[in-house]
Amino acid sequence: MRCQDNASVGVTFCDRFSFDADSVHYAVELRAPGLTARVNEVVAWIWDSDLTIFLDELAADYRGWAGERSWHTHDHDLTVSAVFRSGGHVGLTWAVRPWPQAAGGWGASVTTWLEAGEQMTSLAADVRAFLAEGHQ
Repeated sequence: MRCQDNASVGVTFCDRFSFDADSVHYAVELRAPGLTARVNEVVAWIWDSDLTIFLDELAADYRGWAGERSWHTHDHDLTVSAVFRSGGHVGLTWAVRPWPQAAGGWGASVTTWLEAGEQMTSLAADVRAFLAEGHQ
């Protein structure tokens, strides 16, 4: 996914794999001018609050909301924060922080801007398809 305001800013979900029916593992790559960051093993648990649900809720609220909404993985290695700005755009800040409990760890984030309606709905569908790939 690319930011509509700056195409050199983006987020990629890739290298999906699964050990069992309870989880999906994947990598998240962030890029922006002067920044490339990757977390190799983000885990989505079937019993956890799902990223696709969060994205669907944002897409459903295309008329906007006040304040910031956020979601994170169980391990807090991926966090997504969302804000709404006038003109019908959603700013998604994607933050990765591998080994968040480790001393001397690192973190990185980028913000992508998308149209609140169609682009958010498309993003939610793309993420759902990626996470469900090969999972029925």
